Amino acid sequence: MTSYRAYQHIERRRSRQIHVGPVPVGGDAPITVQTMTNTPTTDVAATVAQVLRAERAGVDIVRVSCPDQESALALKDIVRQVHVPIVADIHFHYRRAIEAAESGAACLRINPGNIGSPERVREVIKAARDHGCSMRIGVNAGSLEKHLLEKYGEPNPDALVESALEHAKILQDHDFHEFKISVKASDVFLAVAAYQQLAEVCDHPLHIGITEAGGRRTGTVKSAIGLGNLLWAGIGDTLRVSLSAEPEEEVLVGWELLKSLGLRHRGVRIISCPSCARQGFNVIDTVQKLEERLAHIETPLTLSIIGCVVNGPGEALMTDLGLTGGGAGRHMVYSAGKTDHTIAAGDMIEHIVELVEKRAAELAAPAKVAAE
Repeated sequence: MTSYRAYQHIERRRSRQIHVGPVPVGGDAPITVQTMTNTPTTDVAATVAQVLRAERAGVDIVRVSCPDQESALALKDIVRQVHVPIVADIHFHYRRAIEAAESGAACLRINPGNIGSPERVREVIKAARDHGCSMRIGVNAGSLEKHLLEKYGEPNPDALVESALEHAKILQDHDFHEFKISVKASDVFLAVAAYQQLAEVCDHPLHIGITEAGGRRTGTVKSAIGLGNLLWAGIGDTLRVSLSAEPEEEVLVGWELLKSLGLRHRGVRIISCPSCARQGFNVIDTVQKLEERLAHIETPLTLSIIGCVVNGPGEALMTDLGLTGGGAGRHMVYSAGKTDHTIAAGDMIEHIVELVEKRAAELAAPAKVAAE
């Protein structure tokens, strides 16, 4: 009989590895989580504050828009105040890419075929080499080149992949290989098909995402379907969940996707029931409060919050800590799958927070010693 855990392993597509600053992307590196700021880049204080919030949520890489010279030059002040590599988002104007590289960007999001003459392309590649920048070729179904739309009649997977490979060839012809590729679309089926096709014809690291996915709820669902399919198939080396929401929300959803598939682990994973009339305490309110109170914990551990004894003991068997609703205002606390003690409803939140923080510290101690 095969254990269900045998099905939990995802074999990732083999890709070459590049670096975005000190962060490896591709190869055997962990799948990284990205987001993008939405503040005016020239407002350095606001942009830095947004990046720092994303860092607390667990972001690995942050993209910043550079639509003009002032924004590209502002990167110099932004980079000095944050702890993650910054990607400069460039469209069309090659000078912005050079200025961003000189200002400390770790990566340039730019399509070399859109910036003009071969000489301009050479200048951008030279700036990237001189300053240790990688690049991201970012193809989007909403902004495909005119000749591809004329050829295919509409955005489709063939058109997206052809566009990506045309841009890639320009860099390869200049012996520049430190780049990753994205082929995004707001249509889930189009995006997934394009990534699947691209993954078969190249070994470049892939940045995956469903672009313009929508608000927090709609965008999360669309991204979970699209990115979940790709990640399950082993496709994707770095990702962004594009939401009409604050950047840290994108990061949190990205992490939940990776955690759900066992691809990365960070923080407290709460397993909770939807609640029903059997619940011994208000599960929805309890989970909401615990998510807020435990958001600062980075050490991976699991916590089950179940309102009654129907599934509570069984779920607690598979989690580090557990809470199951009981009678007479007292509820059972589990540790390492075993009954440990009961707790009164009024003391429950503070008590669970204290237990989780203590367990997280215990789990983190050996890893800290090993790192030293």
